[in-house]
Amino acid sequence: MTPAAKLAAAIDVFDTLEKERRPAGDVLKAWGVAHRFAGSGDRAGIAGLVYDALRRKASSAHLMRADTPRAILIGMLKRERGLDTEAIARLTDGSNYGAAALADDERARLDADDMKDAAAHVIGDYPEWLDPYFERAFGKDRAEEGAALASRAPLDLRVNTLKSEPDRAASMLDDLKPARGRWSSVALRIALNADAKSPAIHAEPAFLKGLIEVQDEGSQLAALFAGAKPGEQVVDLCAGAGGKTLALAALMQNKGQIFATDDDKRRLAPIHDRLARSGARNVQVRTPKSFHDEIDDLKGRCDLVLIDAPCTGTGSWRRNPDAKWRMRPGALEQRVKEQADIFDRAVGLLKSGGRIAYITCSVLDEENGAQVRSFLSRQPEFSAVKPTEVIKALGERAAMFGKAARLSAEGILMTPCTTGTDGFFVSVLMRA
Repeated sequence: MTPAAKLAAAIDVFDTLEKERRPAGDVLKAWGVAHRFAGSGDRAGIAGLVYDALRRKASSAHLMRADTPRAILIGMLKRERGLDTEAIARLTDGSNYGAAALADDERARLDADDMKDAAAHVIGDYPEWLDPYFERAFGKDRAEEGAALASRAPLDLRVNTLKSEPDRAASMLDDLKPARGRWSSVALRIALNADAKSPAIHAEPAFLKGLIEVQDEGSQLAALFAGAKPGEQVVDLCAGAGGKTLALAALMQNKGQIFATDDDKRRLAPIHDRLARSGARNVQVRTPKSFHDEIDDLKGRCDLVLIDAPCTGTGSWRRNPDAKWRMRPGALEQRVKEQADIFDRAVGLLKSGGRIAYITCSVLDEENGAQVRSFLSRQPEFSAVKPTEVIKALGERAAMFGKAARLSAEGILMTPCTTGTDGFFVSVLMRA
């Protein structure tokens, strides 16, 4: 397919997305099935255009003074990809399979590149109804933080220290040119081009042998900040597919015990293969039949309960840009209630002096600092560990990280804008 034809196809896919409000991945897959002539490179190019348009949907529509799929795709080429008007004109060549040629008013909008009167939610490319929440979280920096959340994410890997060291794992991935992580000593980062196919990491020998796992550097830090020590008794209360469970097992050097569970057994399904590949031997998976029955025997026994809480996922918008436009206010209210319930459930599992590590992939204070404050008001025997103490786990990198991240009395907030990671909040709470 020609570049112009790929742009035209992306406009059609985006139109379907807007009309049907389905996840972008589902719509792109359906388009590929219906257009089998398109090769894998073509499909990757179209997907890149669609996802970039979702990243810059609000600002592109503002630039073009129209919110049609065509206007958003054309505006994105300027806003996200930095193309000038003539380059965009070559992609809208009016050919048989290409998009229609630029109109005079479209050229004028692109040439003017006028964003002076744009509101914060437009510059930040997030839904307008979320602006008060972003203002509470970030104040005057909310547009900048939103724009960073709209950026394209790299591919981050965690080196499994139960089986390898970072240098060895990096050498096995040499063709992908991995760089070392900025904060995590076991992180590798691979930059991704907009139109390129994602590398087949799951087919790499380093992955198949369990030397690496796909995990954002912020998620790696969240597991590190939990402070799990060899020999401890740990519950991963919302383990899901097991990303943080595996990180904890490596940090604990296979000593002690981790109990991985989740209230939805379907989310736990991938954990078994991942554990086998990783070489982790100190993990018990408690698949719920009746959730409380599966962990009742752990009451009062645990040193650490890790809560990777269900949340709105606002911190992961770089990887799921369509999710922000499908998010509704009711989802936030529901998540806040679920988080409070899980928080309180964790208390009974802890021994005296035990800890809760509360983690979200959200940037909203309602799910982060406010949730911690509410918990502390209900559970006065707990106190928040000072973030400056928590980040000492980074060793010599702690001072620089402390200047980059947003530290509060309740915990640590990482964002793409400040730490170059996905958005993560971490709070460590100690029982007296």
